[in-house]
Amino acid sequence: MSARENFLRLVARGDEDIDLAEAALWIAAEGDSNVDVARSLQQLDELAQQARSAVEAAPTQAGKIEALNHSLFVEARFRGSREDYYDPRNSFLNEVLERRLGIPITLSVVYVEVARRLGFDAAGVSFPGHFLAIIRGQEPVLIDAFAGRIVSEEDCIEMLRATQGGSMEFAPEMLEAATPREILLRILNNLKRIYFQKQSWNEALACCDRMLVLAPDAALELRDRGLLYQRLECFGPALTDLEAFLELAPDHESAHAVRAALEPLRAKASQVH
Repeated sequence: MSARENFLRLVARGDEDIDLAEAALWIAAEGDSNVDVARSLQQLDELAQQARSAVEAAPTQAGKIEALNHSLFVEARFRGSREDYYDPRNSFLNEVLERRLGIPITLSVVYVEVARRLGFDAAGVSFPGHFLAIIRGQEPVLIDAFAGRIVSEEDCIEMLRATQGGSMEFAPEMLEAATPREILLRILNNLKRIYFQKQSWNEALACCDRMLVLAPDAALELRDRGLLYQRLECFGPALTDLEAFLELAPDHESAHAVRAALEPLRAKASQVH
């Protein structure tokens, strides 16, 4: 099976049954046939095993989390990629495991996957502008895997101000656990933005394709895929996607520009046989 077929196989399951790490690895494998998914999954097992004795020896939940953090952020040296944040490799889980560098979401995936292997009730948190991890329990603990530290709600409010420029008010719902589908969508959206900046249109299109598998009625993804098809001179598919976007979001701020593009696009599509 191809990387895309394996990804589709995994995400066809119910959210609770999606293997997040494996699905993220198949995202990476689509652009690189040398990705060894089984080896990367084994690396997660090994990271958990390296932390196990210290975690199990700690007498309290706080001590266990401290031991896990020390193992991942000090001994294994996982850290945020600050020098080249927008390097696509930071969004590929296999590269993050090899280089020990990543962005908040991929480092959080590593953290959550290792924590779960050690018996923690761990999840990702799709916090605006800066993805986090959470260890759930009587007293939930938030982890900023990019900075390698535990964070408080007050820290999150400060991060929100820093990333959103004061345009968004903090709400407790922002700290709720994200589903695997939501996490995969955010990974793909990050990649799509990077590929748009690099003008790598085919790669951006592949991201849109997979995002629409995860969320078939995502209006903005239909719009973006339609515009990418138009740029790649695939006028029929472009027309289909842009018309679907207008049906789903007729009042969106970009709808007027899309409507203006439809007539010349219909003319071009009709010329292709």
